[in-house]
Formats: sequence, C-alpha cells, structure tokens
Amino acid sequence: MTGETLPGSTRDRVLRAAADLLAQGGREAVSTRAVSAAAGIQAPTLYRLFGDKDGLLAAVAAYGFEEYLVGKLAMGETDDPVTDLRRGWDLHVEFGLTRPAFYTLMYGDARPGQGTPAAQEATRLLHRLISRVAAAGRLRTGVERAAQLVHSAGVGVTLTLIATPPEHRDPELSPTTREAILQAVTTDRVPGVTPPTPRDLVTDRAMALRAALTVHPALPDCRLTGAEHELLVEWLDRLSH
Repeated sequence: MTGETLPGSTRDRVLRAAADLLAQGGREAVSTRAVSAAAGIQAPTLYRLFGDKDGLLAAVAAYGFEEYLVGKLAMGETDDPVTDLRRGWDLHVEFGLTRPAFYTLMYGDARPGQGTPAAQEATRLLHRLISRVAAAGRLRTGVERAAQLVHSAGVGVTLTLIATPPEHRDPELSPTTREAILQAVTTDRVPGVTPPTPRDLVTDRAMALRAALTVHPALPDCRLTGAEHELLVEWLDRLSH
C-alpha cells in the first residue's frame, strides 16, 4: 500500500517536507510545486489535503506550534510560579531564535480569529501559569491583562531579535524586557511573610478567586447561573486593579 492511499501518513510526509523547506529557505521556499516534489506526491493530492498554499502554511504553523508545546510541557512546574513564568519566557525566545522561520510564520502573520488549536493551547498554558501567580498572591494586575502584556512583549522581543543579524543582537534585550514585564505584573511581596496592606488583602483574595475561576470555570460547589458567574468575574476584575 502506498503513501497516496494513506491520508494520515501522506499528510505527515507533506508537513515534514514543507517544514524542511521552510527551515532551509523561509516562507518563499514553501511553494506547492516544491513541497509536492519533496514529499513525492502530485499537486492534486496536496490541494486535496490542504486546500491551497494558505492552508498548507497554516498547517505548517500548527506543526511548529506543536513542537513548541512539547518543550513547553516538558518544562514542568516548580513551587515558584514567578520563576516558572520567567523560564517560560526564556523557552519562548529560545524557540524563536532556533526556529526563526517557524516562529515568523506562527507569529508574524497573525490574523484575528484564526489561531490554530496549538496556538490556543499555548495561550491556555500561559493563562494557567499566570493564574498560578495570581493564586500565590504575587500578581499586580488581572490575569488577562498580565497575559496580554507577557505575550505581546515576548513576541515583540523575539521578532526583533530574529530581524537583527546575530552579531548585532543585544544579549540583554530579552532578560531586560522580561524583568521589566515581570516587575510590572508581579510583586516581590511573599504572602505570609511580607505584611500586606488592607488593599493588598482585598486584591490578593480577589485575584486568587478570579484565578481559580479561570483554571476551574465550573467548580462543583459554585452554584451560580451563567449571568451570576459573569457578574462575579467582572466584580473580581474590578477589585483586582
């Protein structure tokens, strides 16, 4: 039985071929003719699997995200969520610099409402990590705002470094930006050690509950209607700022 009669196997072969071309020559190298030739298939098979070149590129981006998620999940968690957030940033930048063609395809051509499932999973993992920071009483702002700040700064730094010739890159750009963002969204105050102010007490508890609702949106003991849940989230977001 040939690869042509095994859609799953054929699809994987096409994605590997496209990924190799992307890594070697960038986005321009991923033409339907070149990918078909590298994968040993006819062009109609490629069109049947991916629709068109845009569909193929979207699938290659998802392929790259899945590789990124393997490293992200392998990173694991420690008892310090702020340290884990710092490690996650470094992993993100490292992936971009070691796989620049993938990274540029994944983040440099973003379109509203067109995120891949793998990209959505990466976002979910970032929210989970920041929710852990909030639950530990270490977050200065709301989870959503913190996630947007970390994501936008991390992507911006990585794309800037990719666009800069290696010999001209500032080695302190990423760590300096990382620490500035962490200072903006986290606090050094350690719950149970550093005396909190009255406002800290309210903010910490609001953030912790908001984080719990983010990680566990359907808590079994939380007998709230959908409207009540949304109203509670809105109140907690206000108290968190």
